[in-house]
Amino acid sequence: MSVIGLPVGLALCAALCHAAWNVHIKSAEDPLRFAASAVALGTLLATPVAGGLWLASGRPDLPPAGWSLAVLSGGVELAYFHALADGYRRGDVSSVYPVARGTAPALAALVGVGVLGERLLPLQAAGVAVVVAGIWLSRPLARSRRALVPAILTGVLIAAYQAVDTVGVSLGPWWLYAWAVFACRSVWLLPWARLGGLRRALAGGALTTCSYGMVLAALSIAPLALVAPLREAGVVVVGLWGVYRMGERDSAVLKLVGATAVLAGVGLLAVG
Repeated sequence: MSVIGLPVGLALCAALCHAAWNVHIKSAEDPLRFAASAVALGTLLATPVAGGLWLASGRPDLPPAGWSLAVLSGGVELAYFHALADGYRRGDVSSVYPVARGTAPALAALVGVGVLGERLLPLQAAGVAVVVAGIWLSRPLARSRRALVPAILTGVLIAAYQAVDTVGVSLGPWWLYAWAVFACRSVWLLPWARLGGLRRALAGGALTTCSYGMVLAALSIAPLALVAPLREAGVVVVGLWGVYRMGERDSAVLKLVGATAVLAGVGLLAVG
């Protein structure tokens, strides 16, 4: 696989896993408690794999800055899960997910340019505009408009932890930094975790762990401006699932057009 093809494949697979993970969260009776339990179980699943890699690689370590960034990333993700759960309690997944995921790549691209020194090309600038249009079309309906603020806040927090992780993953083996982030966010979320629904929580934990691990692997070999947009390819999948499988039929056409616009915009961001 080419140097570009590998991170593209990782980011797209991560997008599908993340889409399925968010459907699980939306379907849960208490989205925040379900997410907290699943994240902890996902970390338990990842620990033997990380331990084996650690032994096989000569027992590497992260520098203090790497551990500090993992703690910071976990703290930002605590806020992210609170905002996401609040959005899902107030609105449809077919609206909240495209808005949240569309907000993130536009901000991430700007962070990549302004903070990390990456270039935003003309097509990428057009992509940001298309993403914003998609967010507008996908926005929650008037009766659930209270979901708009947490959805946008979720996107802001996604961009924030992606920027932190872009730096953190460069400080040591990507898989070790990934495990450190998994462990830290599990600790941050532990007060909201609860026993029950073990099989569903295990599935959710596997999905979120695989999704985030693949994103960090992609970030270790490709710039944020490429990886972050591709990660949002799941918006159309979630939009279709919400409309046709979860019965979120109000303004279905606008939601699907908006989700498609978000995907088109992130495509421009990726290829620009």
